[in-house]
Amino acid sequence: MKTILLTLVATAALAGLPSFAGAAPATPATGAEATTAVKAMFDAMEMRRNMVAMYAELQKTMPAMLQRQAVAMVQADTRLDAAQKRQALDRIERMLPALAESIGRILGDQALVDEMIEAMVPLYTRHYTAGEIRQLTAFYSSPVGRKMMALTPQLSTEGMAIGQRIMMPRIARLMQDMVQDAQKP
Repeated sequence: MKTILLTLVATAALAGLPSFAGAAPATPATGAEATTAVKAMFDAMEMRRNMVAMYAELQKTMPAMLQRQAVAMVQADTRLDAAQKRQALDRIERMLPALAESIGRILGDQALVDEMIEAMVPLYTRHYTAGEIRQLTAFYSSPVGRKMMALTPQLSTEGMAIGQRIMMPRIARLMQDMVQDAQKP
């Protein structure tokens, strides 16, 4: 469950964030002008629309993610015997639809998107100058910038799946080693 919530938060935080490797630290943009500039950039990025689309994509994958995580947690619990694990998995199967629905309501709440956007404004003003924000706004207003933002939800979802596919076996091995070490006398 913690993994799922962390994934949700990280995905939301990364939605539409530009990244420039090796970029020099910027003099932060400050004041109402900076806030206005960032909000204009978010409009150009179609941040609200993309976050809503990204959350909708996430809702589609949520039941399977929840199930995989829950099964892994139950199977890894050395305190349970095989019958107890079956019972726990049966209960989880019955509970998952309601949990997925509840998370879906959270992700579908427009107040969540509003709060995320407001909370992200200071992030941008800390890391970009007002001039850089205007340059980013120009980029996101361009055809290639608009295409990038239109693809962001799909790329985020696919990127998250790639990350899980590549990282989870490594993490599972690490967890298996830890459990084996913990069980040693």
